[in-house]
Amino acid sequence: MSALLVLAGVGMASAHAQSTQEGNCPQLPAEAGLVWEYKATGGADFCRALRADGSEAFGLYISRKANFEPKRGNRAEPGVIDGQSIHWYRGEVATRPNVEVRETLVELPDGRVAHIWLQAEQPQLAPAISQAQSLRFPATRLSSN
Repeated sequence: MSALLVLAGVGMASAHAQSTQEGNCPQLPAEAGLVWEYKATGGADFCRALRADGSEAFGLYISRKANFEPKRGNRAEPGVIDGQSIHWYRGEVATRPNVEVRETLVELPDGRVAHIWLQAEQPQLAPAISQAQSLRFPATRLSSN
């Protein structure tokens, strides 16, 4: 009986640790095999979706003011994140010319904005975008545009 209590306690502690790590990050798709790395920075939330090997699949920063200003000339793929129409915008990493960069913004109902970014080589770009577009924000945070 005490072994069952210990196992239940370990399970509860594990669930608590996972929810603490996720902080205010949106819900990841279950089949993606990703976990959140979360940091609170003042009034903002910083979330990195990590693969099993520790590499970043994509990241997002939720704050009152977007730190990214989309430029129409950099507009790339249209998309939808949690029911909200968005556009992905091209960016670049000067030291990594073979890497495609995409960024977008998602408005949240509390007045904050989620800036989402990803970096991938061309063959992995579409799957990376698909993973990011599978995010689900809590209903109390996502606006309906």
